[in-house]
Amino acid sequence: MDRFSIISCVGSECHVPNIEDGEYSYVVAAGSKEKLEKLLGRPYKHFKLDIRFKKEEVVVLVETKQKFTKKDEDQLREYLEEEIAVNKTKKIVCILANTNDDKIKVWKSAMDDEHLLKEETVLDTFDHYASLFQLNKQNDREKVLKNTYALNELLHKKDIAETLRSQFVGTVLLYVKDLLKKFVATKIDEALRKQVENYLNLSSEKEIIAGIENTLTNLLDGSDNKSKKIELLQNSVLKDQKVRALKQKDWVEIIDTILMDIYKYIDVNSSEGQDILNLFFIAFNKYTGKADKNQAFTPDHITEFMCRLTEVDHTKVVLDATCGSASFLVQAMVKELADCRKGHTEEETKKLQQKVKKENIYGIEVEEKAFGLSVTNMLIHGDGNSNIKLGSCFDHKDFIKKAKPDIILMNPPYNAKPISIPNSYKKEWGKAKDGKEDPTKGLVFIHYISDVIKEMNSELAKNGKSTKQVKLAVLLPLACAIGSSSLITEEKRALLEDNTLDAVFSLPAEIFYPGSSVCACCMLFTLGQPHVKSDGTTRSTFFGYCKDDGFTKKKNLGRVEQFTKDDKGNFTISKWKKIETEWLDLFERKAAVDGKSAVEKVTADDEWLCEAYMKTDYTKLTEADFQRTINNYLSFLVKEGKIYEA
Repeated sequence: MDRFSIISCVGSECHVPNIEDGEYSYVVAAGSKEKLEKLLGRPYKHFKLDIRFKKEEVVVLVETKQKFTKKDEDQLREYLEEEIAVNKTKKIVCILANTNDDKIKVWKSAMDDEHLLKEETVLDTFDHYASLFQLNKQNDREKVLKNTYALNELLHKKDIAETLRSQFVGTVLLYVKDLLKKFVATKIDEALRKQVENYLNLSSEKEIIAGIENTLTNLLDGSDNKSKKIELLQNSVLKDQKVRALKQKDWVEIIDTILMDIYKYIDVNSSEGQDILNLFFIAFNKYTGKADKNQAFTPDHITEFMCRLTEVDHTKVVLDATCGSASFLVQAMVKELADCRKGHTEEETKKLQQKVKKENIYGIEVEEKAFGLSVTNMLIHGDGNSNIKLGSCFDHKDFIKKAKPDIILMNPPYNAKPISIPNSYKKEWGKAKDGKEDPTKGLVFIHYISDVIKEMNSELAKNGKSTKQVKLAVLLPLACAIGSSSLITEEKRALLEDNTLDAVFSLPAEIFYPGSSVCACCMLFTLGQPHVKSDGTTRSTFFGYCKDDGFTKKKNLGRVEQFTKDDKGNFTISKWKKIETEWLDLFERKAAVDGKSAVEKVTADDEWLCEAYMKTDYTKLTEADFQRTINNYLSFLVKEGKIYEA
């Protein structure tokens, strides 16, 4: 990309040269060499920047090279320091740009790894770079988690029911975001807090509730089944007796807390910020543990892992047929929206992102409360709620086929009532079909989805269209992998007729803490590809022993991520990210490593767990490992009713 193209792209009207050839001299800007050195407080090495853009308070500095190197970063850093010294500029974007190709590197405010904008890979307009400074927030996961607990305590004092809190905070957060838009806020600070407080103090309780309702109505405008969604959100939140009993001062305190203690520490324009936003929203589900110990809300880092495992990107249609609060769908949408930025300008990105929100995210949820949570969750993250259906997945076969999913992510109910499952899947269940719990522990949902995809492919082939091989990643209890009953074995057999078992990951024992206590694994299937090849040979399956995810239990916070020290002694290196990378690497290489993984050819009659095939690395065993294994085995026996506690 040549200089003319760069100036035209960023904006010639913002180009501010002060010497010939369109360059910018900091010596000229300072008045002399001596004055520049005095302002810097040291001698300078470089002073002639290739291209400088300015509009109002924002400055964009561009240094061009045929092929930039690390040394060129030092030169651009020199210009950044001179810009700050001479022009007292605070809002600065620095860009290294190659002239022999389109490669660029972009920093915001400072030139170090922390301020490198990795998602900025394509040169864009000045307005785009100026937008990077709008509503400037920071991401602080730990602070958000701690403040979420404090917010939960505040809602407890205000007598907001535990079961209502997740939906309540999500709805109020949407109202807070709407207020910031109304005030054209560019920064969350004390001045903004006072502005919001003054606005609320001039509103009655009824007017605040009406404002929230109006926000929901506007956000759902054009959404499928809008009236039903609004009705559910009204009934579950705004018409609740305890919510309507809140006084004006209560609303002010709650909204102030969400704004200053939560939203201030989330940059929703970044992928990390979107992850933290989801973490905040679903965190309240942990506080409802007393109500239902069988609820298994999927941890955020596991949904992210499963998205990476199935290679979610902006070209993929993602479905969750039992979506609950939409954790999988939010994670997938966040991944796809971020992927839209790669190699695209702001204008191109927005078009792709609209397509993702309207066409790539599909969900089904049978419970009204969870459905309301899913709609709110999607709205919080920038919409994508239009294709979320209320009802049983067994009643929405046509919806699934019409979606034509590339990827399916699921955490089906493990104890679903048999009455909710079609009779065609209960022929061999005997008395269990009239029982209280699904004897397949959730496998019947996967069997059904497999049949729908098979039917979809048959229709595609009949119409002369290409069939699909669909990736399905699902969380299931260990009982499904062990095959502890004939019904589970038969479900496994049915699945392998048309689909491949690509991988099974054994997950940490307390993965759902503090909700459900069930032990789970993650299974990965390729739907539409039989496990046994046409030549009669069986495909290999990867088994991962992923019992350590780098998280630990913390009082009032659940399981939280742990960090190790970087070169400067700061705790900034995520244990989980390192572990996740290793899990995915072992899977991609189909590598068998002692104590970590195994690769085997299995059938429905075999155990689908790494523990059955992995070789032990005895050099790393400790007495604690032995004791933990004995304890886990005893817990399993008690759970299965094979031994009884005295």
